[in-house]
Amino acid sequence: MSDNKMSANQTAEGSAETAPAVNEQELLEKFDKESKTRTFVSPIMDKLFKIVCMVITIYHLVFAAGLYTPETLRHRAIHVAMMLVLSFAMYPATKKASRKNIAWYDWGLIALSIVTAVYMCINYKSIVNRAGVVNPTDVMIGAILTVLVLEATRRVCGLALPILSLIFVFYALMGVRAGMIPVNVPGIFLHRGYTLPKIFSNFYTNTEGIFGSSVNVASTYIFLFICFGEFMNKCGMGKFFNDIATALAGWSKGGPAKVAIIASGLLGMINGAAVAVVVTTGSFTIPLMKREGYDKEFSGAVVATGSVGGQLMPPVMGAAAFIMAETLGIQYSSLLISAAIPAVIYYMGILFQIQMRADKLEMKPTPKEDLPKIGEVMKESGHLAIPIIFLVYMLFFSGKTVIMAAFYSIICTIVVAQLRKNTRMSLNDILGALQKSATSTVSVAIACACVGCIVGVCSITGFALNLANAIVMIGGKSLLFTLVFSMITCMILGMGLPSIPSYIITSTVAAPALVQLGIPAIAAHMFCFYFAMFANLTPPVALASFAAAGISGGDPMKTGWASVKLALAGFILPYMFVYNTELLLLDTPIATGLRVAITAIIGVFLISVAVEGFLYANVNVVLRAAALVGAYMLIDSGMVTDLIGVAIAVVLFVIQKGIQKKNGVTPTAA
Repeated sequence: MSDNKMSANQTAEGSAETAPAVNEQELLEKFDKESKTRTFVSPIMDKLFKIVCMVITIYHLVFAAGLYTPETLRHRAIHVAMMLVLSFAMYPATKKASRKNIAWYDWGLIALSIVTAVYMCINYKSIVNRAGVVNPTDVMIGAILTVLVLEATRRVCGLALPILSLIFVFYALMGVRAGMIPVNVPGIFLHRGYTLPKIFSNFYTNTEGIFGSSVNVASTYIFLFICFGEFMNKCGMGKFFNDIATALAGWSKGGPAKVAIIASGLLGMINGAAVAVVVTTGSFTIPLMKREGYDKEFSGAVVATGSVGGQLMPPVMGAAAFIMAETLGIQYSSLLISAAIPAVIYYMGILFQIQMRADKLEMKPTPKEDLPKIGEVMKESGHLAIPIIFLVYMLFFSGKTVIMAAFYSIICTIVVAQLRKNTRMSLNDILGALQKSATSTVSVAIACACVGCIVGVCSITGFALNLANAIVMIGGKSLLFTLVFSMITCMILGMGLPSIPSYIITSTVAAPALVQLGIPAIAAHMFCFYFAMFANLTPPVALASFAAAGISGGDPMKTGWASVKLALAGFILPYMFVYNTELLLLDTPIATGLRVAITAIIGVFLISVAVEGFLYANVNVVLRAAALVGAYMLIDSGMVTDLIGVAIAVVLFVIQKGIQKKNGVTPTAA
């Protein structure tokens, strides 16, 4: 073993001695309901389950490759049935239910799940020809499917999403003519009302209910990119990301925190599950940050903000971006281009605060000889970057569809992994990745199916448009007030939900209000997307922050508020690209885009100064207020306001540099 590796291991061991032992699985199960799965004791049952999972993955790969392409409703029904089967096999109904064997009633639910797909496959032409006419058998199968989806979602994601779906169903039952509940919804939310047979038929027989666009995306883009991520993980991508981050940033002041941000962001970009990324990267980086001198809450906040931000970062964006592209009807590559600058600015805001906190605490950088060398890391595992580079090429330059880009990237990963012994995958590794792809997709797919109930009700009742009108009315035609009310709506609806259903719901009910005020659709959806993601950071329900606190030993609520403070630039960023759509590079020349990006970075820098109260020396209250004013000026895209903001930044820099020289402080390496 090399000296460098020994030193790194000793550092990790030393940090572990000062931190309480963390059981990753227990922590995941506490904050991430998706992790509470069965472990089969019967070898036959275990092998059968794995075979089923592999068959499910192979079906989706064959479909993606175009070797078998069933009709839209048939494919979506098959996909949902497969995910329901896995849900009832993997997740026990209650805490007391067996986590080693499938209960008898779960076998019954599995059989019913299969029936819903078989009925669709056999009667597809008749269902299409009926074109919305209510049929008793369709209603019965639709009712069964709805109950199965709600129960599976309760087991996989918790109560929040099923309860919200039921509230929307009850809303659809209330109306002036055909509703089953004799209570009319008041005001602008009044609608004609619908019966349960009509609702169940709508959920099952068309693409505006359970088999809607969210299930379409889950059964294609999301499944394939999760499969891509599983193959990447199997060949050691997580370790590669961590080693690269350590080599790039570990030598600087606050190095462990910067390593945590980079590693969490890279893994979160592919994984898309914030809590899982927090536990995976935080178990290593949080003890190192605490050993360096950061407090418990700040250490947890760093990992939480980095993990959540991974879903904002191209080229994968945690899979939620596929739904956005599908909803907007735009090329996925165009969405990635628009998302790039805001994502970079978000991370720069966090890194600015980390650096300022390190300066304030007078931290010393870790000696470079104690860290892995980037040359050694690249020599050992650098070839693992090839699949990501290949993916970017396929998305932007090949002319292939996103589905085919993902399919070919999976093949590329398998091939590239075989180039070196330390990343080479055996047949068992490949089969394991196929199996894990199916199980990892369950939570997303089931949530997307459940969200279809909400979207279906919004479609037939016009609720989304009515809510948009209400938000605009409350905002009084003021863009700022409308943005604030939309933000609050997104944060409330996103609490306790996985990121993808959170975005679908918030964009359905809040984005139309912004579009009504003339905001480009992509800016409106990005606004909702950001705040749906940040619901994972914001108390009172901040799953990513609470999971990080479980590792750091900090107070969960304090960690949540520390996360909000650390990600403050991210909370302001959506307002910036709504007021200044050039940040999204919408019909923007390259020179203009660069100017806007630079001024936005300066604005985020000023926000960091105001939050941390440090720049070379402590910043007094007056200058912190001036920094906020400068940041506000840089939100506007006008040349005059930009010049004022930049001038404030320059003056602040000069004053603080003068104070540093006056105090005789010599900064250490950044």
